[in-house]
Amino acid sequence: MSDAIVLASGSPFRRKMLADAGLSFEQDKPEIDERAVEKAVEGAGLTPEDLASILAEAKALDVAQRHPGKLVIGTDQTLSLEEDVLHKPKDMEEARRRLLLLSGKTHQLNSAVVLVRDGEVLWRHVGIARLTMRHLDPGFIGRHLSSVGDKALSSVGAYQVEG
Repeated sequence: MSDAIVLASGSPFRRKMLADAGLSFEQDKPEIDERAVEKAVEGAGLTPEDLASILAEAKALDVAQRHPGKLVIGTDQTLSLEEDVLHKPKDMEEARRRLLLLSGKTHQLNSAVVLVRDGEVLWRHVGIARLTMRHLDPGFIGRHLSSVGDKALSSVGAYQVEG
């Protein structure tokens, strides 16, 4: 059934990943405020991995309400540097500062996926990738951001591994 799976995401990268896997699916962007979800669980002692899972679940549950009976795939990725969770940069200056912050350090990408049908969580998983970024000099960062443009604002690290 081509319409039995729904990807709860607006991400072109996630769309391509499922399409490349040969899956037939539809895509529906969740209508949640991620920062509000984070605020609701603030102070609960959650790890960055837990937060990624909670956000993926919130997205899947939101979209599942509009698609009864269908399997909904919710995803989210957090970037953590030690215990700090970083968000997508708001502008190019913040992207520049983000890359300077990550330069020469190891950070963690916490990728969560949650499967939901009719409001019930059927499965969840968080994969963790630890990345050590080489030292980046400010000139390199400027050239990189100039080259990729606003794409740098579409990911939490201001870079795209898949790019």
